[in-house]
Amino acid sequence: MKKITFVLTTCLCMGLFACDTLYQLANTAGASLEPSTLDMIQGLKEALGKGTEFAVNTLSAENGYFNDPLVRIPFPQEAEFAAKALRDIGLGSLVDEFEKLLNRGAEEGAKMALPIFTSAIKEMTINDAKNILLGGERAATDYFEQKTRAHLYQAFAPHIQNSLDRVNATKLWQDITTRYNAIPFTRQKIETDLVKYATEKALDGLFIKVAEEEKKIREDPLARSSELLRKVFGYADSQK
Repeated sequence: MKKITFVLTTCLCMGLFACDTLYQLANTAGASLEPSTLDMIQGLKEALGKGTEFAVNTLSAENGYFNDPLVRIPFPQEAEFAAKALRDIGLGSLVDEFEKLLNRGAEEGAKMALPIFTSAIKEMTINDAKNILLGGERAATDYFEQKTRAHLYQAFAPHIQNSLDRVNATKLWQDITTRYNAIPFTRQKIETDLVKYATEKALDGLFIKVAEEEKKIREDPLARSSELLRKVFGYADSQK
């Protein structure tokens, strides 16, 4: 009787162990299965919504552009010779103040970006979602840039113009260009379109920040703050 009991117990344990092993294998296999189309779209929308909101909030804060060397808007490069000349004659503070005000204008303009990004996220198709998920490290950023840059320019430019006027950056630029152009024997005059320059630089900085957030969620599992994000981007990892 004891032998029979021992045999039955052993078989039962082996059966349970086998079931448990199969269950674990099934779970492992399931984790690598392709997410549903709905999962992909919802996961990407969640990730892109968080990423763009963080980027916009970061840049629209005071000194969001000015204190970040990656996105800070410098004195216009094509007029850098003028900045040097102004510094040489003791007007360096004028150049520094202008650069600071230029970034203030970009920070004001950045506040307009979030609804435009949100609209682009809502318009995302099934093919868009799959291509972004399985694309390169900038796939989502490239999607946004293609879909939104023209709209962002139209939204940014008037606000940057108003902001530059409000903080006297436009007048300061006129002072800088007038003073430089009045320097005797100046061969190269300044004709920079300040609003266009500031708007393009502001948008470049915005997409740099969006790309940073995209890279985080693609490379750092800890940045995937929900089960859906872990599922969707875990699948993307398995396809590399």
